[in-house]
Amino acid sequence: MSTWKTAPTKAIAVDGTPFAYRELGEPGGVPVVFLHHFTAVLDDWDPRVLDGVAAQHHVIAFDNRGVGATGGRVPADIERMGADAIAFVRALGYEQVDLIGFSLGGAVAQMVALQAPDLVRRMVVAGSGPRGGGGIWKMPFIVGGAYTKAFLTRKDPRHFLFFPRTEAGKKAASAYFERLAERTTGRDQPISSQARLAQLRAITRAGLQPADDLSRIKIPVFVANGDKDLMVASEHSKDMAARLPDSRLRIYPDSGHGGVFQYHDEFVPQVLDFLGPASTSTMS
Repeated sequence: MSTWKTAPTKAIAVDGTPFAYRELGEPGGVPVVFLHHFTAVLDDWDPRVLDGVAAQHHVIAFDNRGVGATGGRVPADIERMGADAIAFVRALGYEQVDLIGFSLGGAVAQMVALQAPDLVRRMVVAGSGPRGGGGIWKMPFIVGGAYTKAFLTRKDPRHFLFFPRTEAGKKAASAYFERLAERTTGRDQPISSQARLAQLRAITRAGLQPADDLSRIKIPVFVANGDKDLMVASEHSKDMAARLPDSRLRIYPDSGHGGVFQYHDEFVPQVLDFLGPASTSTMS
């Protein structure tokens, strides 16, 4: 069986645009589709999370429009990102999927569930909050500060954005980047400047817009975050969980935006418990 380190990158045309994706695990059940974070491409997924979920489920991760090896340009709003994710899933022929969205991917997952409620069976939203969350205007400053620190220290900005600058946090960050480097061949294309700026605009715009009616999302949702998240405060995750009719919440201690990666050994079993046994797949 392929691992995230060796899984080949495939492509499928979605309304004429090639979408890059990888898949793991045994096909046949409802697939688990991963939606990734701000500036991320396929190689930015933690292999322990992808491989862990793929041990019991069919996993699909993809680059949305304009990201990595996928064609087109990134739209500047999360609604269209959600519509593109829906189009990708339907192009693969699935009538129902589970979703795992991290950070920006968590916001996109909410759009998918709101725009196509029959498409989603269960959903995991990590390091994310609801549209209209307070303090989102600070995001460009937070990101800009992290990029400045990264330049000065020759580190990836996620050292400062995803993990607390404690001894435990620094150790978790180093381990995370070691895992990301495990794949040495067939790597994805890097994020473009257009994609990075469009995603930042979409995040900022979503934070300033009216809140969505999350009571419309009737499916079970697992909400997770770190208790020291600089990008999306855990209070926003708690607020989102409270507004969802059927949710469970997990806040990881002494961790930041990347809490699910710092605590991957706890997060993965919790996700597997939440998703339950692989369900019968329905394809169109």
